[in-house]
Amino acid sequence: MQKLLMDVDTGIDDALAIAYAASIPHMELVGITTTYGMAPVDYSYRNTRKILEYAGVDVPVFRGAEKPLQRTREYSGRIHGTDGLGNTLGPVTEVASTQHAADYLIEQVYKHEAALTIVATGPLTNLAMAIRKAPEIAGLVGSVVIMGGAVMTPGNVTKFAEANIIIDPEAASLVFGSSLPITMVGLDVTRKTLLTARDVERWREGRNHLGKSLAPCTQFYLDAYKELHPYLQGCALHDPLAVGVAAYPDLVQTVPMFIKVDLEEDALGRTTEDIHREGSGQPTTKVCVQVDADTFMQDFFQRIG
Repeated sequence: MQKLLMDVDTGIDDALAIAYAASIPHMELVGITTTYGMAPVDYSYRNTRKILEYAGVDVPVFRGAEKPLQRTREYSGRIHGTDGLGNTLGPVTEVASTQHAADYLIEQVYKHEAALTIVATGPLTNLAMAIRKAPEIAGLVGSVVIMGGAVMTPGNVTKFAEANIIIDPEAASLVFGSSLPITMVGLDVTRKTLLTARDVERWREGRNHLGKSLAPCTQFYLDAYKELHPYLQGCALHDPLAVGVAAYPDLVQTVPMFIKVDLEEDALGRTTEDIHREGSGQPTTKVCVQVDADTFMQDFFQRIG
């Protein structure tokens, strides 16, 4: 059975991704590591545990990075609310875990090696910290699926940059510059997978507990998308698609590429092919360029209810 470790900043689409991952029978969710991103890390940690509770799944959760490697992080709450889940859960009141997320990542790579898939759907700080501490894990892990970046489409924070990359571009640069076997699930494909108002209404009206639980925060996400991206007619299933690609690689067509993350301020966070690289060899990143959106969404909605 495929072992899955998720690294998240739970956010609303992370919440949907966790619920989806927990429902896929041929994948064993061995743990979840959390980071800052769409909300401070204490919220990401709490939100993750709450989604697992909704899903009826008992999985260990670990608190990780509080901030980017070199930068600061400010929160607007515009897309995911001030609590990360559409202002549905309120303030954090519980104590976080004791083991750091980066240490758990390293531990699980050593334990499962090629059987392990890491799905990272937030800023890449935890993964970068793990690689800094134990660079040898890059040659051990089976695969790393990253929701982040944009190659052939504009960003969603700037005209170049996608959110997870620009929040900690130094971490992203370190991760993509390593020898990790990465599949990059960027905006090029995630914008083709849309959840609509009717889908959320079905969850709200249905009998499935998980769907009913996810409906309020997803409605917040939909409303934010309607304001920012009215042409899309829905909200993109960014993070759930990364889980889908991990579970069903044939959902996407990919192109092998050496990915460079721009650190210059005029194009900060841009993900492009590194045409000035000095090294030779084969690229270790596969960039998703096409997706079978209908098949993915049919599976996603069937499992979520």
